[in-house]
Parts: sequence; C-alpha cells; structure tokens
Amino acid sequence: MSLHLALPFLFLAGFLAGVMNALAGGGSFISVPAMIATGMPSVLSNTSSTMALWPGTVVSAMIYPNAFRSVCGIGRWPLMIVTLIGGLIGSLLLLFTPSKSFDVMLPWLLLIATLALIFGQRIAVALEGRFHGSRWVLVVQFLLGTYGGYFGGAASIMMLAVWCLFGETDIKSLHGPRTLLITAANTVAIIVFLFARAVIWPQTLAMLAGSLIGGFGGARLGRVTPAHIARVVTLCITVAITCAFFAKTYWHH
Repeated sequence: MSLHLALPFLFLAGFLAGVMNALAGGGSFISVPAMIATGMPSVLSNTSSTMALWPGTVVSAMIYPNAFRSVCGIGRWPLMIVTLIGGLIGSLLLLFTPSKSFDVMLPWLLLIATLALIFGQRIAVALEGRFHGSRWVLVVQFLLGTYGGYFGGAASIMMLAVWCLFGETDIKSLHGPRTLLITAANTVAIIVFLFARAVIWPQTLAMLAGSLIGGFGGARLGRVTPAHIARVVTLCITVAITCAFFAKTYWHH
C-alpha cells in the first residue's frame, strides 16, 4: 500500500482502536492487523502499534489517583519492578523474533487475547480469593509483564483475573493498578523499541493521532452505550480478526 493511502487508513484504524480501548479493550486487534495490511513486517507492525497506542494508556493510568498501591498482599514496588523486568525481557524477545516466526505465532497470540476478553472477567469473579497472599503472584506478574512487552493483547484483563485468583476481591479497585502496571510494561517496551529503531514513524504518528481522537470519542460514547453492547461488538471484531489470521496463516497448509 502506498504511503499516501496508508496514512489515512492507519489514522482510521487508530481511531477505531482508540474507541475499542475506551469501551472494552482490545484495540491491538485493530492496530496490529492494520499495520500489517499496509505491507509492514509483522514485528515492526507490533512495535509501531505499541508506540501508537501508548499515549492513550498513559492518559488512562493518570486518571486513577490511587493506582500505585499494593495488590494481593505484595508491596507496590516489588510488583512494579517485576513488571518492568518482564516488559524489558518481552520487548527484547520480540525484537529477536524473526518476522516469519511471528507471523506463525500471531494467530495464537490473538486467540489467547480473545479468550481473555471473553472469559477473563468471568474467571476473575469465579476465582475470587482462592489463594490468599500467595507469593506466586510475583512470578505470574513477571510473566504477564513479559507478555505485555512482547504482544500485550488483553494483558490487563489477564492481570485482573490473576489478582482475583490470588486473593483480591474488589475488582473495581483493581482497575487503577492494572492500568498503571500495563502502562509500565509498555513504557519499557517503547524505550527498547526506540533505541532499536524499531518504530516506523510516518505510519505510527498517523495511527497515534487517530487513537487519541478515538480514545476521547470512545470515552464519550461509553457514557451512552450500554456496556453489554460495547462488549458484544468488541468480541465480534476480535473473533473475526482472529479467525481471519488463522485462515491466512494456516489455510494453505
């Protein structure tokens, strides 16, 4: 796709991704495939998408005044440190993944994220407080940080489910810390991507502008749109895109 067609296309994709993130999450389901559709390699599409959506996550993290706090009986600094280390390792793993290998992995990453979007909140409610104060939460938090730095789709929902498994019972109070920690993992990843020059700027800036506008628009739309409708639309989009990538990757085999 030529650049003069790619830029407005990515602006629109960024807008839709911003709306999705504001309503129910899952914006990367739009942003990464859109980058790939313009002809960019899949790894660079993922790194550039992370950069494009990052400002929106920062703004979201700033909304919560008490986001930096302990979770599951684990202090805030240990949680932050293992998340940052995980984000660093995940971003480095991504950069060392050949694009052809990432092409094969991407449908499965999308499937994991789709399942998290569909079942994550139900699992979180069902497993509330099963393992009070378990120290394993730091190990799992590290893995989630790594996933966030590598791909990150629906990582915040996975984090919510894990925290409920390890003893948290007030789901609403977890939105702040999960947003902050996902933002932390993404921030480390962004720094790595920038140093590695793994961000394609014209396409990224077009998507970034669209995502900011979409984020504000989605927040307003969320005030008047029933939550179940936003969720159903989001899930339909994510399932369709996941199926499309499985067909594209494996149909010819």
